[in-house]
Amino acid sequence: MIILRNLVFNFFYFLLSIFWSVFLVWTLILPQSWAIKIVHDTYFTTVAILEKYLLGLTYKIEGWENIPQNSGFILAAKHQSAYETLKLPYLFADLAIVLKRELTWIPLWGWYPIKMGMIPIDRGSAKVAIESIIKGSKRILHEEKRPLLIFPEGTRTTVGETRKYKAGVGRIYEANDVPVIPVALNSGLFWGKNKFWKQPGCVTIKFLPPIEPGLETKTFMDRLQSEIEQESLALLPSPTERQLQ
Repeated sequence: MIILRNLVFNFFYFLLSIFWSVFLVWTLILPQSWAIKIVHDTYFTTVAILEKYLLGLTYKIEGWENIPQNSGFILAAKHQSAYETLKLPYLFADLAIVLKRELTWIPLWGWYPIKMGMIPIDRGSAKVAIESIIKGSKRILHEEKRPLLIFPEGTRTTVGETRKYKAGVGRIYEANDVPVIPVALNSGLFWGKNKFWKQPGCVTIKFLPPIEPGLETKTFMDRLQSEIEQESLALLPSPTERQLQ
């Protein structure tokens, strides 16, 4: 049954990604805020429905009270799979994301991140990447007043893996007087890095208490990595639970 569910999900996921990319092309001429809402209410909502009813993959939120209600903020999230790149924009309809520039090169689909004001990063040049991150973050947080999502590891990691966090998140923190919300999760247990086969279950997304602006950059980076990694590890099953699975 799990194999069948995966085959059906992947078929409809790729089919609907193509369908929405074509069907929503008219939104590219609309104001940005309208396009963002329409893409959220169609593409991201459709994917959430497919996950729930075809994969049997649900989610729960912990720490929602840590999300600021009346100010801009940055989400700095653990990155274990494509799951959180789909779920976090679903949870925050106007979310902007720092992403790889190569994603904007995907025919047709790549036009949408540009229209939605995402921040594409050229990873071939560290200097250019940092400059574009800082400029883009100021636009998102202060001009457009939208929340910003960054994956400080810079790439997806396997469950239990820890990588040194990239300097970009520290530079964003320095340049913007807004809180950073660390985000721990365990999505890789169910939707692994570059995995075709997914497992049913319940992903936990945990929003940790905000790190307020004003810390020295190294102190901020050390605290951010420590909190995200410790909490993400705590969301994994114990060795005994793994043996029973």
